[in-house]
Amino acid sequence: MLSLQEISDRLELEDLVAAYSHALDARDWDALAELFTADAVVDYTEMGGPRGDVASTIDFLARTMPLMASTQHLVATSRFRVDGDRADGRTICFNPMVVEVESHPHVFFCGLWYRDRFERTAGGWRIAERYEERSYLHNLPEGWGRRP
Repeated sequence: MLSLQEISDRLELEDLVAAYSHALDARDWDALAELFTADAVVDYTEMGGPRGDVASTIDFLARTMPLMASTQHLVATSRFRVDGDRADGRTICFNPMVVEVESHPHVFFCGLWYRDRFERTAGGWRIAERYEERSYLHNLPEGWGRRP
């Protein structure tokens, strides 16, 4: 049986993972920055992006997200392992995105897992490390990040 603290921790971690998706899709960079620890590392390399601190990650997102007419970062089936003030998690993300190709909407799909390390701070749980583990890319526009 889970204790009230364990239930609270898991709900707070689920809210944190969902808040990341909402901030990203809303392109609310200030809200996104608040979700991380000061020394967090974000690694998007498997999905074709950079690895860096939160400021450089937000700079990358602010430059690249306008290429998309629309995005939805749908997260589900999170598994968390809480150990005191630290936790690890793995969450599926299904990410349909829309870009304009020759004046027509083109929808493509990214499937990935967020592998996270979380830390409890004075302000609540925060992401200390986020790694995007690639599962698949489907229907990419011509010339967009294909791997052999």
